[in-house]
Amino acid sequence: MEELVDIAKALADRTRLRLLAACLDGELCACQLIALVGLPNSTVSGHLNTLKRAGLLSARREGRWMHYRLTPEAERSPAANDAAAMVRAAAEREPQLRDDQRSMKAILKLEPEELCRMQREDPGCCFSAPQTRAAARSQRVGRGRSTATGSKR
Repeated sequence: MEELVDIAKALADRTRLRLLAACLDGELCACQLIALVGLPNSTVSGHLNTLKRAGLLSARREGRWMHYRLTPEAERSPAANDAAAMVRAAAEREPQLRDDQRSMKAILKLEPEELCRMQREDPGCCFSAPQTRAAARSQRVGRGRSTATGSKR
């Protein structure tokens, strides 16, 4: 019963439904999902984690890249299979989910690196934090911060 409650909670949010529906046709990078829903990385990450905990999505890391996909049917519980089937049916009739399918076609034409460059205002997608302190200082200087004090100029 607890599993069913977790799945119901996971599906009780428009954004999570959109994310799950987007993953029905294959694996997507976090930056592609962020581009689709237009929310900050941290918000999308929280939604994706909720879907993972419910057993609906699986994730894999490839370097800095996080890829999400519908959990394979053989690995899902019967309740998760039912939920996936319900979302698949909704994706065919719900206007928002159909619009998302069209939007995703355009998003998939862009390389993930390009999407991440476009999302740099909210770094954390695929090019998360700078790798070195020097790189972080250089970014702060570029935004009007002094390297010596870290204060605004």
